[in-house]
Amino acid sequence: MPSPSATTPQWQAVHDALMSGGVQSSLDGPLGSRTTYRVGGKAAVIAEVSSFDDLLHVSRVIRGYSLTHVLVVGNGSNMLVSDSGYNGLAIVLNSVGPEEISLDDDGSVVVSGHVSLPQMARQSVTAHRCGLEWAVGVPGTVGGAVRMNAGGHGSDMAASVIDVVIVDILAGRVARVGARDLGLRFRASALGGQHLVTSVRLATENAEHDEGRSAHDGKSCNDEISEIVRWRREHQPGGQNAGSVFVNPGTDTKSAGALIDAAGLRGLRMETAVVTEKHANFIQSDPDGRADDVVTLMCRVQDVVQQRHGIRMRSEVTLVGFDPKISARFADEIRHDPNVVRAQDKLEAIVAGGDQVL
Repeated sequence: MPSPSATTPQWQAVHDALMSGGVQSSLDGPLGSRTTYRVGGKAAVIAEVSSFDDLLHVSRVIRGYSLTHVLVVGNGSNMLVSDSGYNGLAIVLNSVGPEEISLDDDGSVVVSGHVSLPQMARQSVTAHRCGLEWAVGVPGTVGGAVRMNAGGHGSDMAASVIDVVIVDILAGRVARVGARDLGLRFRASALGGQHLVTSVRLATENAEHDEGRSAHDGKSCNDEISEIVRWRREHQPGGQNAGSVFVNPGTDTKSAGALIDAAGLRGLRMETAVVTEKHANFIQSDPDGRADDVVTLMCRVQDVVQQRHGIRMRSEVTLVGFDPKISARFADEIRHDPNVVRAQDKLEAIVAGGDQVL
């Protein structure tokens, strides 16, 4: 369904302003098809960012038109777009920051925010750097992984991040922020929607070149990559999904998948969406399915788990263009915690003191 705002004079003007600065832009551009769910509607405007200069021009346009509805899209692996689309500007990051991956003499790895996590993991091991193997099975970008503190197989981004370079596209400022000031917590951070991570510096361990073995546990980093890939193929489904839908509630209870399974919801179908048989925390969409069916099934799973186990699960999936009441159902309940608010305020202050690039 076309975005209801795509034909308004404002969005036409935004599109024209982007194009005049050399940024590839499209009115009423396909957005849902850019996600791993491959369902959902269009965005009023889509801007393709392929350089830091592109990003700066997009920021100028955003400020010039006082835009507040702005969405950053990486691989789209953690996003569900409503069938009615997104009434705003979607920024698709193709290439911003340093060229792919570079290695420092101190053992750190600098990675552009648009690089995929599997690419980061494999290239790091190829360069005899260990510690990022867990990321090989996570289908997202490095920048998005910082935002949500992505993780798996006993590790996460917080275990390795040294610092990041952030662009505030609303304020037109760029700043380097240390890991302790990012507010990293389980599957969340202090980063807001206006913050784009253009590069990340990560700590790694040097492997022994002659055996390709990690110094910290003696296990081959290549073997660990292979084992993680094998495990993922065996235990997680492919197809149209966004990975784990619900955040694990905590260390003192069952995983989200186990809670859903215990509630008897494995295989539950609603129209074109189904809780997969292979993993109960994955919701699959049929080809040519509907995003509304996916979110309806998410609501059903959340309600039943709360009824059976007394636990209200929040979602890892970013919901775009849905009714705010629907999005609020799955929001992080501790986002208003004083410690979380202080972390967000501190990050804002650091970015506000960064370099003005416009």
